[in-house]
Amino acid sequence: METLNITLKLSAGVGLFLFAMYLVEESLKNLSGRNFKLFLQRITKNNIGAVAGGTIITGILQSSSMVSLMVLAFVGAGVFTMKNAMAIILGANLGTTLASWLVATLGFKTNIEVIAYPAVCLGGFLLILLGNRKTIKYVSYFLLGFGLMFIGLSFMKTAMETQVQYFDFSQYASKPLVIFLIIGFLITLVVQSSSVTMALTLSALHAGAIGFPMAAAIVLGSETGTIIKIVLSAIGGNASKKRVALGNLLFNIFITAIAFVLLRPILLLITDIIKIKDPVIGLVTFSSLINLLAIVIFLPFLELFTKFLERFFKNSNGSTVAFISHASINEPETALDLFRRETKYFIHNSMLFNLELFKIDTLPILKNDDFKAINEKRNFFTKTEEEKYEFLKQLQGELQIFYLKLRTKLEGEKQAELNQLISAVRSSMHSVKSVKDIGTNITNLRHSSKDIKYNFFIHHKKETENLYLQLNAFLSEDKKASFEELQHLFDSIQNNYSSALNNFYTEAQNASIEDIDITTVINFNRELFTSNKAMLMAVKEILLEEKQAEYFNEIPIYRT
Repeated sequence: METLNITLKLSAGVGLFLFAMYLVEESLKNLSGRNFKLFLQRITKNNIGAVAGGTIITGILQSSSMVSLMVLAFVGAGVFTMKNAMAIILGANLGTTLASWLVATLGFKTNIEVIAYPAVCLGGFLLILLGNRKTIKYVSYFLLGFGLMFIGLSFMKTAMETQVQYFDFSQYASKPLVIFLIIGFLITLVVQSSSVTMALTLSALHAGAIGFPMAAAIVLGSETGTIIKIVLSAIGGNASKKRVALGNLLFNIFITAIAFVLLRPILLLITDIIKIKDPVIGLVTFSSLINLLAIVIFLPFLELFTKFLERFFKNSNGSTVAFISHASINEPETALDLFRRETKYFIHNSMLFNLELFKIDTLPILKNDDFKAINEKRNFFTKTEEEKYEFLKQLQGELQIFYLKLRTKLEGEKQAELNQLISAVRSSMHSVKSVKDIGTNITNLRHSSKDIKYNFFIHHKKETENLYLQLNAFLSEDKKASFEELQHLFDSIQNNYSSALNNFYTEAQNASIEDIDITTVINFNRELFTSNKAMLMAVKEILLEEKQAEYFNEIPIYRT
């Protein structure tokens, strides 16, 4: 009966600790917003910065799996190079040891109740009284998670200490260390948290249930256990995601094997040279050392390692998306960032399509090197007009499907932004269709021998080119857009539509022109007006906040 009570208490401790880690992760993820992701993108310009960024963010968010999944999404979208992604993951493995230090120093060196109970009390009161406020809600989650983490640890400690009194663990001292390595792997495989495995191991070590070498072997096993979540996330993903997952798996297997072979010397380094006598502190030192060892070993060879990984997997899924390919909706803010990039990519290609039909020089639009590189890989520039149109239709469809999945994961301002982005996609596609519909009109006017028709086309060609240059400058952030500037652009489109048609009517009174020519001009003028207005509406959704975008919609009688 006593054994059952101990087992239940230990299980409760593990469950509480897992729940606490979830609360802490959720709170920090929501409180940090996308600033961490932007910071991560800025700092990954070189390998050292990528390692540091991975370490810092994982140290704060306390979830190497979450950071790895975020990186997996970004590398699949082409935001990170594979080399920098591997460097970030190296740093993330080191950053997760901060939780181990927190548990070892506070959980075993102080009175847990002094830390845990006030945090749970304050967190509970704040959640009930002020939980309707987003910031207070997640601060409450953090306090509850922080407190429950130590209460769960207390349960594990007490259970282990009691179990030592009733069970003779000395019989396991002679077992091969590889058994404990496998135990660490299996525990982490089940709970999917190396932090929980570390807490359990520290509790057993502190209670004297296992020795220092056994504990170190369990921790080594846990290094590889968490990779399963990353591998599963990459299944069905594009080649880049699969390569990163494979690289992460090889990282962990290699460092686990090396550290296991050198286990005795490393432990002697900790106990005899660094002279750490407390096994609890020694174990977290061991965990930090092996992750530092991984950085030292792999960092100089990341270039070669990524080239090796590129031999594996081929992109063969027929998907047209460049950024949201297999992005996880379980990381909604990351997915929203990628959806925003995908929308800009869609508008960029829509503008190229329209300009090419007018035979307008697209070189100024092609200055976006990221989009240019993606299009070169996808052979976009060598596609026929019809192939490009089908490409854009498929891309819109994939964006629409992803939108339907992602919208259930977002709320408030984030959902409003997502709605604006999909509206931008619809408007952009509407613009493309309008131009495609007048493709024969464009050819007719451009090759006309009648000056009235040819000049009418040249006038609109110049107006369209100027409009797109301004829209592209806004979209690429070369020029900051204001509500007034966008309104001015709309007024220009509206005035050009009316004045061009009036001028044509005036000239047609004194020129020889057939009825069919008048129909062509009127149709061309109307569809181009619709197209330019739709493209402005698409860009407006990217640039303006929700309220301003709604006000802007009231200017024309137009809805997407």
